[in-house]
Amino acid sequence: MTQPWHHTSAVPARPVPIRFDAFVVALLAAALLGALFPVAGEAYGALRVVSMVSIGVLFFLYGVRLSTAETVAGLTNWKLHIAILVTTFAAFPLVGVSLRGVIEPAVGAGLAAGFVLLCLVPTTVQSNVVFTRMAGGDTAAAVVAASLSSVIGVFLTPALVALTMPANAEVSSRSVVRIIVQFLLPFALGQVARPLLGGWVTRNDGWLKHVDRSSILLVVFLAFAAGTTAGVWSRVSIGSFVFMVVLCLALLAVACGWLVGIARLVGFSRPVSIALLFCGSNKSLATGLPMAAVLFPPHDVALIVLPLMIYHQLQIIAGGFIATKLAQRG
Repeated sequence: MTQPWHHTSAVPARPVPIRFDAFVVALLAAALLGALFPVAGEAYGALRVVSMVSIGVLFFLYGVRLSTAETVAGLTNWKLHIAILVTTFAAFPLVGVSLRGVIEPAVGAGLAAGFVLLCLVPTTVQSNVVFTRMAGGDTAAAVVAASLSSVIGVFLTPALVALTMPANAEVSSRSVVRIIVQFLLPFALGQVARPLLGGWVTRNDGWLKHVDRSSILLVVFLAFAAGTTAGVWSRVSIGSFVFMVVLCLALLAVACGWLVGIARLVGFSRPVSIALLFCGSNKSLATGLPMAAVLFPPHDVALIVLPLMIYHQLQIIAGGFIATKLAQRG
């Protein structure tokens, strides 16, 4: 059986520089601006429309970028995809639902519901690919696996929300249609348009990153603005926030350990094991925040998405550290 994490390099490990990710800083700034200078009325409605359009453009670009041939080739590694999907849509939800009753007395109903939502959303795409490439993993497998998780999540996440959070969410045929129109339809149109636009998107890959991040920042700003208008922040104490940070960090550590164990048990090669590690442990803001805006009342969204934001920032910091260490050992 292959031991995916062993290496034979004699090069001594160098200290890993600690870098502050600019996107993490931008996320905090967007949340702070939304909390201190909330918009309401017509301005809020206009920005929400812009946000929905930008998310649609983002998933259209994902569809254009993903090669159909690459998708078909990547799907042959069915063991990897099963491991990621089981982790994302079975193991994570079981943890979230099991812990909700335990953590609710400590952090309140809103943050506890947000922790469950964090466990239900699919994996991210952009950072998975970046970290897998940095660490010397199977980048093509990461692209296909993350995209597959996002597409399946369009259907599965609302179903899991309806099953596990019926008192918090407003899951109806209308909300499911909105999610399909906002996520799946643009992705499918992007696949159709790939023969015309695929080359341009590949040459201008930086645009996808800018659309990705600007879309998320706008959603964060609107969520925190709505939360401030509804007065939700009076329900969050410093102790509850710190507790949630520690809980999300523990969840990330357990997820990584779980995935390393699966990789060794199945016997994945080192490149595939690296793709599994990132695609299985990460959670998507680009998908989770817009879904929350559709499935939950506007005045509750800011509180409910807070655990997802915390986890996302922790996964970026941890991902950069882990990817650098794996690259040094490669």
